[in-house]
Amino acid sequence: MIRQVANAGMGRSDVLKFWFGESDEVTPQFIRDAAALSLQNGETFYGHNLGLPELREAIAGYNQAIRAQGASKIGADRIAVTSGGVSALMLAVQALVDAGDEVVVVTPVWPNLTAQPAIMGAVVRSVSLKPVGGAWQLDMAELLAAVTGKTRLLTLNAPNNPTGWTLSREEQETILAHCRKTGTWILADEVYERLYFEPTPNGAAPSFLDISEPDDRVVVVNSFSKSFLMTGWRLGWLVMRPDMTAQMGKLIEFNTSCAPVFIQRAGLVAIERTLDVTPGVVAHLKTCRDTLIPLLQAVPGVQVARAKGGMYAFFRLEDQARFGDSLATAKSLVLDAGLGLAPGNAFMLNASADAQGWLRWCFASQDLGRLEQGVQRLKRWLGL
Repeated sequence: MIRQVANAGMGRSDVLKFWFGESDEVTPQFIRDAAALSLQNGETFYGHNLGLPELREAIAGYNQAIRAQGASKIGADRIAVTSGGVSALMLAVQALVDAGDEVVVVTPVWPNLTAQPAIMGAVVRSVSLKPVGGAWQLDMAELLAAVTGKTRLLTLNAPNNPTGWTLSREEQETILAHCRKTGTWILADEVYERLYFEPTPNGAAPSFLDISEPDDRVVVVNSFSKSFLMTGWRLGWLVMRPDMTAQMGKLIEFNTSCAPVFIQRAGLVAIERTLDVTPGVVAHLKTCRDTLIPLLQAVPGVQVARAKGGMYAFFRLEDQARFGDSLATAKSLVLDAGLGLAPGNAFMLNASADAQGWLRWCFASQDLGRLEQGVQRLKRWLGL
């Protein structure tokens, strides 16, 4: 559905494009230089299925550095480098899910997370977050009732795309304890863990890696895309149980063979110089959020809460009779107002009614004026 909206506006220079989940800021020069140097040095051959050993070590060290005190040991033996976070998620699903298995996904969520187990032939069920004053909350009792001994996999994305909802440490502990009892695997999409705006000692949102043991049925996915401004590079990683790693290498062989070495060199420099990239990205995104949200909150008929993490404002147009079909609304905004947003029902399983009337606005913009201009276009389109 997001692509349908984008296709309607492609080629139009007058459209303000906030539909995709990426910053409009280019990757830092020193990261690009590392890739260029690798190519100049002739690193154009196959690499190890699991990634460059030095990059896996660096990712392990990075994870250890931002984990809560007392977190389980994360060594390179638990790391696989992948061709993007989306590939890491698909690999995890391929490794864990067979046709007919039951998978529970917390929604609203990025559409790939419900589509991937469906591709594998799984029975996908959803537990929806509930909007309260524009903020989304998890009904823990509903989730625990949905995850039973028949549930093969529970998929969670927090900080969440599109809502910005984030699991608390207490909620993670409750979920992990329950899944240990039911024998359910947890697939945690933590791509936005560094794009977190609440005060923390380690500059990251709560992670299942903070509380799980190495032998727990937990797989965590992360990516260079968001925190390092590297969306187009397609580089991510998996953290898994040590006994899964060798088998994951085989799956990577069957999917992509390996991530390109020159891209891994860029990722290695990005990890080594995290402090030169990520804090600035997070600070700017917080400014973007704090610019856009008050402007939207001031628009009559708009319901929106300030997200704790991510790069999105997920807001509702309250006149359901007029704006109930989010996809139609998003297309109209592009065609009639030159404003490109993602439709809320794209993020729900089977496009259920829970996210109708909602729209996602990616606020990762270098130019804050574009955000202000976008709100003005929304207001004119609403007749205000």
